[in-house]
Amino acid sequence: MADPEKLERFKVLVSDSVADGSFVKLTLGNYQGTEAGLKNIYVRKVLIKREGRLAFTYRYQTKDIVKNYVYEEGLRLLSSYLESGFLNCTCFTVANDIVLLNRPLKGYSLNLNKPSMATPLPLSHDKEKARLIAAVEKPYLTALRITDKDGVVFKNAQDKYKQINQYVALLDPLIRELPEAQIRKVADMGSGKGYLTFALYDYLVNVLKREATVTGVEYRQDLVDLCNRIAVDSGFGGLSFVQGTIEDYPAEGTDLLIALHACDTATDDAIAKGINAGAELIVVAPCCHKQIRREIEKGKADNALDFITRYGIFLERQAVMVTDGIRAMILEYFGYKTKVFEFISEANTPKNVLIVGSKLRGAGAKQSAITDKIKKTKDYFGIGYHHLEKLLGL
Repeated sequence: MADPEKLERFKVLVSDSVADGSFVKLTLGNYQGTEAGLKNIYVRKVLIKREGRLAFTYRYQTKDIVKNYVYEEGLRLLSSYLESGFLNCTCFTVANDIVLLNRPLKGYSLNLNKPSMATPLPLSHDKEKARLIAAVEKPYLTALRITDKDGVVFKNAQDKYKQINQYVALLDPLIRELPEAQIRKVADMGSGKGYLTFALYDYLVNVLKREATVTGVEYRQDLVDLCNRIAVDSGFGGLSFVQGTIEDYPAEGTDLLIALHACDTATDDAIAKGINAGAELIVVAPCCHKQIRREIEKGKADNALDFITRYGIFLERQAVMVTDGIRAMILEYFGYKTKVFEFISEANTPKNVLIVGSKLRGAGAKQSAITDKIKKTKDYFGIGYHHLEKLLGL
């Protein structure tokens, strides 16, 4: 085969691989052209707005530039690059590694080698991040309008999908710290449409391979019915949803209790349920801290912070910190190690604090010191009572 025929044959093989789906990726190297700083070009398939494209990554000495082309235009550009400076080109397909070398004075060589890669690369435009909850083959994500039937995340659901994975990633190390037998029964208080409830069940059963049952508690009957239908359709036999309130739910035997964005004292109801049930993990994301704000306003304490709390917006923020700080101390009083950290970015919601209580083993907490600290805190801010204290009889 003459040199020009080898070059043309290579172009045909690349074009055919793109057309028949066997194309994996392509690399152009040993650049001898005139464009300053250019070293390599890497090509792969991507999906942009559900349309196939060839993504060209231009590797320079100090930067990378990515440009996307429709298949026909991309193949035309590739042809020109093969004739204007790049001496090496390898096209990786699932059938062969197709290697074209342009050797000065000797001309082209074309070789078909055993394939290095057995499957095409993912078609996502951005590099795929590792997700505990993958998007593909998840009927519940499709039913909840997070993905289409092919597992592609809808543009308007990107934030929700990210939140689902952030949530599971936060719980992952907390659950892994516990022996398998200690997370069997899970209650998600105020489960709403069930996005996070479904993800948690999927994670426990399909990722960690735990034999867990998960119950979503939701006041709105229409959401309960919807979520139960999706659970059945997804084959999630250990997941169910019940209609009711946090206050009324019988939580006995619960190992992991969750309440995300339960309003005002409903968060206290959830924490009290978890403590009384002896839950191994209690995870709450509080919302609407009205009870303590009213106490601070009523008490009108004369303290070093009154110059701040006379402004409504600062008083609101102070009430948030005081409410949740006392909640953490009460959890510690009952033998829990506490963590307080950001749940999701403030860009998504300002109500983004997560309080986690993990049941301790061994020596108990210094309860007298904790009750003394709680009393001093209430006195300082003019607080008559904290709702969680009343629930637990402190």
